[in-house]
Amino acid sequence: MSQNNKKKQTTVRRRARLSLRYYDYNLLAGVILLTCFGLVMLYSTSAYEAEANFGDDMFYFRKQALISAACLVMVLIGSQIDYHIFVKFAPALYVVANILLIITKYVGTEAYGAKRWLKFGPLSFQPAELAKVAIILYLPMVIVKLGRNMKGIKAPAVVLGLGAFTSFCTFYFTDNLSTALIIAGITVILIFVAHPQTKPFVIGGTALFVAVVAGVRYFASTLDGSDNFRLRRLIVWLDPEAYSEIGGYQILQALYAIGSGGFFGKGLGNSTQKLSALPEAQNDTIFAVICEELGVFGAAMLTLMFVFLLYRLLFIAQNAPDLLGSLIVTGIFAHIALQVILNIMVVINLIPTTGITLPFVSYGGTSVLFLMVEMAIALSVSRQIRLKEEEDPAKLQEEYVAGRIR
Repeated sequence: MSQNNKKKQTTVRRRARLSLRYYDYNLLAGVILLTCFGLVMLYSTSAYEAEANFGDDMFYFRKQALISAACLVMVLIGSQIDYHIFVKFAPALYVVANILLIITKYVGTEAYGAKRWLKFGPLSFQPAELAKVAIILYLPMVIVKLGRNMKGIKAPAVVLGLGAFTSFCTFYFTDNLSTALIIAGITVILIFVAHPQTKPFVIGGTALFVAVVAGVRYFASTLDGSDNFRLRRLIVWLDPEAYSEIGGYQILQALYAIGSGGFFGKGLGNSTQKLSALPEAQNDTIFAVICEELGVFGAAMLTLMFVFLLYRLLFIAQNAPDLLGSLIVTGIFAHIALQVILNIMVVINLIPTTGITLPFVSYGGTSVLFLMVEMAIALSVSRQIRLKEEEDPAKLQEEYVAGRIR
């Protein structure tokens, strides 16, 4: 074959491939924007405490920035890998995640009264974060294999059991109720999306809501003498001012920060509640500092950034090339949506206090790492989306000969 003909064939093949390619740069831009915003707010929130405790106002910021930069590079590389390759390792990942959760109770590192961390030399991470990724990859694979059986009761029960087991391990062995609830929520949402009927979920959701409200009312009336810290959180949640000495202090300071910010806030870096009044402000309650410094306007802009990120994930899930990819991105969507909603609800005292971080904003290397892994998987799914039908190579050949393709 002559050199000219080779060039023609190469051009035709390239044109056919290009007609199929898609990459969600909007999602990538949303991740980068949220990460940069989070780093700015992290420095503003943590500088005082970092200087007081470590003699370096950039202690938290530097660690988070390095991890975020490395993870963004990982996202760009990982998103080029076909997500079906990731799914091949899902069963092993599910097993490993549960084993790590179990052993954390016995060999984990204790922090803030709970063993949630595993250390490997200088590195440490929370197995609960790995468990979220394992559930997001493994349950969709199981659902796809079950196929039409998802219409019945047994198949959804199997999926629910797999998610419930990981949720139980997270709660019992790492004492992490908030992550256990998120894993349970991801499981239910995946089953809801895959199941053809809506009525059972409406009935079950209504019954669960009524049961939770009744339970809260009952326990709240009998908790004054209880030593269980989770049960006592209920009475603190109902009346934080009356119980400020046993857990209401942090939520009160968060509410003071939100209330003092007004519409446009006090200005970046001008929060007063972060100056030791609001404990661990760079973690679970960073949203309160955002409200104080940037006001309702800043909080609304952050919320819109999350809405945009979730919208792009929804777009990818709706246009994924197969059910597997759609369910995986749905799991990622459910994880981020639940975590954002629960974190904000805790800070404004709509639900009892739980240790839920704000994605891409709160301090935490493990959280950032596994969130970026999820973003890499979502972008990998987006690369498989077909926005145009495959072009006929014979027709392309004719256009090349006619001079319309160069």
